[in-house]
Amino acid sequence: MRNIVLGLMFGDEGKGKIIDFLTDDKTTVVRFNGGTNAGHTVVTSKGKFKFHLLPSGALRGSDIVLGNGMVIDPSALKNDLISIVQRTVVSG
Repeated sequence: MRNIVLGLMFGDEGKGKIIDFLTDDKTTVVRFNGGTNAGHTVVTSKGKFKFHLLPSGALRGSDIVLGNGMVIDPSALKNDLISIVQRTVVSG
């Protein structure tokens, strides 16, 4: 089954929480546009995560695709990745 979560409003619509609910380790999550202004907040047993570039599916070990419509700040991406690795949510 394929799911598409697409926001049509401004601000927090809860997309990150919905994506977190729908994903597992066999899912590919694609973020096709945007930049660091986004804030996907997900709470797990490992703590509270707030991503600015990575989609929240990163917490489930999903394959992540950052599309060419994104504006990627390397420092923000590094911080998102460190946040996951430090709490050993995913391995690899």
